[in-house]
Amino acid sequence: MATENIGVLKALDSAKVQLYHFTAIVITGMGFFTDAYDIFCISIVTKLLGRIYYTPADHSAPGTLPPAVNSAVTAATLCGTFVGQLFFGWLGDKLGRKRVYGVTLLLMVFCSIASGLSFGKEPAGVIVTLCFFRFWLGFGIGGDYPLSATIMSEYANKRTRGGFIAAVFAMQGIGILFGGIVGLTVAGAFNDQYKSVKFSADPIKSLPPQADYVWRIILMVGALPAALTYYWRMKMPETARYTALVARNAKQAAADMSMVLQVEVQPEMEVETTRDSYGLFSSEFAKRHGLHLVGTAVCWFLVDVGYYSQNLFQKNIFTSIDWLPAAKEMSAIEEVYKIARAQTLIALCGTVPGYWFTVAFIDHIGRFAIQLMGFFFMSVFMFGIAIPYDHWKLRQNRIGFVVLYAFTFFFANFGPNTTTFIVPAEIFPARLRSTCHGISAATGKIGAIAGSLGFSYASEDPNPKADDKGYPPGIGIRKTLLILAGVNLAGVLFTLLVPESRGKSLEELTGENEEEMGETITA
Repeated sequence: MATENIGVLKALDSAKVQLYHFTAIVITGMGFFTDAYDIFCISIVTKLLGRIYYTPADHSAPGTLPPAVNSAVTAATLCGTFVGQLFFGWLGDKLGRKRVYGVTLLLMVFCSIASGLSFGKEPAGVIVTLCFFRFWLGFGIGGDYPLSATIMSEYANKRTRGGFIAAVFAMQGIGILFGGIVGLTVAGAFNDQYKSVKFSADPIKSLPPQADYVWRIILMVGALPAALTYYWRMKMPETARYTALVARNAKQAAADMSMVLQVEVQPEMEVETTRDSYGLFSSEFAKRHGLHLVGTAVCWFLVDVGYYSQNLFQKNIFTSIDWLPAAKEMSAIEEVYKIARAQTLIALCGTVPGYWFTVAFIDHIGRFAIQLMGFFFMSVFMFGIAIPYDHWKLRQNRIGFVVLYAFTFFFANFGPNTTTFIVPAEIFPARLRSTCHGISAATGKIGAIAGSLGFSYASEDPNPKADDKGYPPGIGIRKTLLILAGVNLAGVLFTLLVPESRGKSLEELTGENEEEMGETITA
């Protein structure tokens, strides 16, 4: 039909894997590297923020962030990401992927630096400005989700498209790992230079003044990878599918792709291509793609409930099983070091391998099977942790706990955390692709906000005397993990709404090849 006659699209679908494909993975993937670093590095420094700005005047206990402040610091970036995903997803379909791609990166660079320069020494001033800049940091991060996924899907051939998009998203795991390494490096260097003692020995000396630089440096390092890739991101041409199908200029699409890929395309002088007559809120869209959008959005919501709560509050779980010492038995900088060490270990053993297993296998066993398997095994391992939770709290069983906990991250990433990013970039029409991906991703961020804030309260001990200062009694970590396991089981059911996209062209998946309505355009 109409789009089948556009030579550049056929050439892209059948193109051999080339150097520029890998260049595009690096350019788009470095955005996700930065995204993950910026989102998850806050979990390394929140304990330190509590000690610096909220230690009681009588030094009776190490300071902790009050519940409202902790929620604000944790959720500010996620709220910004939610807004950015919707806004830039829509803008990417209206103005083109390339035209707004650089804006997201500049926002990330500026706001990463500004977060570390949060004004003043008083708690209120520091926290307010930190949350302000991290909201706008999240706004830029949000734009990277729909734009990076859409760009990579529209550049790739149909045979290896899943692996290419997964490789972009896999940079998130490297970003999480890098965050842990930076935390280890900075905290280790400061701890060596400014010898401090544990809080129980000397509360004042346990918090050297230089500790205020530690969290600022860790947050500001996130600007570096984004800044380094800005030039190359601006050199990328607009995707051929946007140019041909939305901007309706097949000749320009062929010229752009000939510059970066070794393909020779001679488009016809007169090409019929689909100009979709239905919009996002039309009954036609609901009939063709409504259930697909529900499936991608709800699955992303469900996986983010568990994934973000586990990632952002690893330190709480590790403390509960005594893998991390009590705060009073560490200095402020030592606590940062040990939290970063735990995060690095989990990322290295579970998080990063999961992403790359998806890269290796997604174009062989498909998106549907990986997502279904991931949700199922996340539930299995979560139940395996939660049901015999008291068993895992015994000193001799800690290694077993860490292994099971790492497997929940492995199957999140060799599973729905990656596939929910890939599928929305494949199954919706070109003119709505970025928007629908943004809606799916934003729904996921609602889950991330609900999970991270809910976990911080629900995981508190039912015994008020055992709670962190200022928190009401919760249901405990064991019951919270049982709830998260149930959430993952719901993901198995909603995965049934998501179609398999392996081995098909984007136009086959979206139905653009079947449109009878066409308009003649001059190529």
